[in-house]
Amino acid sequence: MFRLYLRYNLISHARDSSLIFGIDHFCLGSAGEFLAMEERILVVEDDEVIRMALDDRLKSEGYSVEFAADGEEGLQKAIQGSCDLVILDIMLPRKNGFDVCRDIRMAGVVVPILMLTARGQVIDKVLGLKIGADDYMTKPFDATELLARIEALLRRSKVPAVPGIQKFGSVHVDLRGTIVSRDGKVVPLSAREFQLLRYFVEHSNTTLSRDVLLKEVWFYSADVFTLTVDVHVASLRQKLEKNPKRPSLIVTVAGLGYKFTP
Repeated sequence: MFRLYLRYNLISHARDSSLIFGIDHFCLGSAGEFLAMEERILVVEDDEVIRMALDDRLKSEGYSVEFAADGEEGLQKAIQGSCDLVILDIMLPRKNGFDVCRDIRMAGVVVPILMLTARGQVIDKVLGLKIGADDYMTKPFDATELLARIEALLRRSKVPAVPGIQKFGSVHVDLRGTIVSRDGKVVPLSAREFQLLRYFVEHSNTTLSRDVLLKEVWFYSADVFTLTVDVHVASLRQKLEKNPKRPSLIVTVAGLGYKFTP
């Protein structure tokens, strides 16, 4: 596959917290035939320099790119548009990224969301995941890693769902329509939460380790930050269990992982 490799390096950090990228070099490598991609990515970022860098990089990889310069515009485009993935900054004018992410999920949109932030504290990452983000990267970031995370999110979102509606007491899961309801009310889930729930449903009564879930749902290796699995499981319990402190659907198997027990 012909691939264009382009490395963006951070060359300065301005007083207004803008990140400026410089282009070192690029080369064309051959690894087979180039496969055109049609995925549409919405980038919600107020820094023009970063928008230009991402525009060049993503388009060079075959993606269609749309931009929003503030949170309100980003929210409207995410809800009304038909993008396949959202790259969302946190520090935005008019509406911050946390609120945008939350409102996207409250609107029932399950598009994958990758948060892009200069805030590297663990609490910010956990908060982003809990309100519906599927992944995050901290600025400054490596463009190659960003592309790998984008590809993983898009690849997982395209896995065919098992037909039919699954019922687990008051919880109904429409795997084809990507809709989850509890007691007749729609439950807003992030794309990653839905993917995790679907994997649990498809592997009911099977003990699944964190390593397996990271590999099969996140497409990550086993040596990455594992708290992300626990955060997503806790979020699903809060939304689906009658008593999240004593879960009956997604139970913990001490020392081994989790099991979905319908």
